[in-house]
Amino acid sequence: MRVTVLGTGNAAITAAYHQARNGVDVCLFGMPGYEKPLQDIHEAGGIEALAHHEGNALILPGKASPHTLTTDIQTAVSFADLMIMPVPSFAQVPVFRQILPFLKSGQTICLMPGNYGSLALRHIQQQAGYGHLMLDFVDCISIPWATRLVGPAQLAIYGMKQQLPAATLPANRSEPILARLSSLFGLPFTPLANVIEAGLENINFGGHPLMTICNIGLLENFAGDFNFYRDCCSPSIARVADKLDQERLSVGRAFGLTLKTELAAMNALYGTDFSSVYELNRGSETHGKINSAPASADSRYITEDVPYLLVPCLALARLAGVETPVLEACVQLASTLNGTDYLAQGRTLDSLGLAGLKAVEVLERC
Repeated sequence: MRVTVLGTGNAAITAAYHQARNGVDVCLFGMPGYEKPLQDIHEAGGIEALAHHEGNALILPGKASPHTLTTDIQTAVSFADLMIMPVPSFAQVPVFRQILPFLKSGQTICLMPGNYGSLALRHIQQQAGYGHLMLDFVDCISIPWATRLVGPAQLAIYGMKQQLPAATLPANRSEPILARLSSLFGLPFTPLANVIEAGLENINFGGHPLMTICNIGLLENFAGDFNFYRDCCSPSIARVADKLDQERLSVGRAFGLTLKTELAAMNALYGTDFSSVYELNRGSETHGKINSAPASADSRYITEDVPYLLVPCLALARLAGVETPVLEACVQLASTLNGTDYLAQGRTLDSLGLAGLKAVEVLERC
């Protein structure tokens, strides 16, 4: 079996390690300017996953080596018909533009997380004159692991989800593709109805931006030197999170989707049985191991999750006529904190190829 992993961040290196550890031939590709981790892996003779870090017992320890390390895009694309892209949402389009001229019909691109990326990439494919290519896209709601790079070619993998909900574009390709991914990763990739549902089900939606916004003074004044999930969630913030979650569920219903609550989704993913979002944030063993709270508003908890999760949800809400005051407030506050118009710069209906459509027509495109 062969897989190409596109990217050299935490998730990409973890994906390459995990697949190589499972006996898969892996090509790990780094974009120009991001090749230093490839050099580290070459010099270390592979990727090491630690057994312990900062007093925490870790999972999947060992050492494994990718088959190929490369900065050559043609080599990476021709290596395998399945490409895993575990990169931040802002990197999805630049990476896709690089690989597009070398893609062939029958190849699959799996985005971890998706964040409506499949729609954005398909729109670019069509605009760039490659609409004849029969490509399959996958939007996962997250990455499979809780993981960090803690040194050159050195990982700390704190935990792993028990399942990973995902959707394919087109939706009718779900069964064979998700079965293959389930086999490769050793956990079930559970099918969602379409990539709209996958975007709305991303578990970062409810917690990351809201808790960062509500705790920004604490985060900036103490440089994030504490546990984000345990220390930034309070009963009052949990009440706001519940209201935000209800707005997300309402958007889903407007598009004929029955979404899980954030609490139900987190319990299912991590095999827990918490009775409230507050208890989950305070008591999750996996999240309690990670002391890496954001130190400013210029954190991926805002710069990625707001434009690529909250903004498209808000666009869908407005299209369907659903009122979302807490969601609107989060987007506006985040934009003000960073002096950035996320409504204009985020994933809009236009960037997803959905401008001018009615709600029912959006689902037909998926």
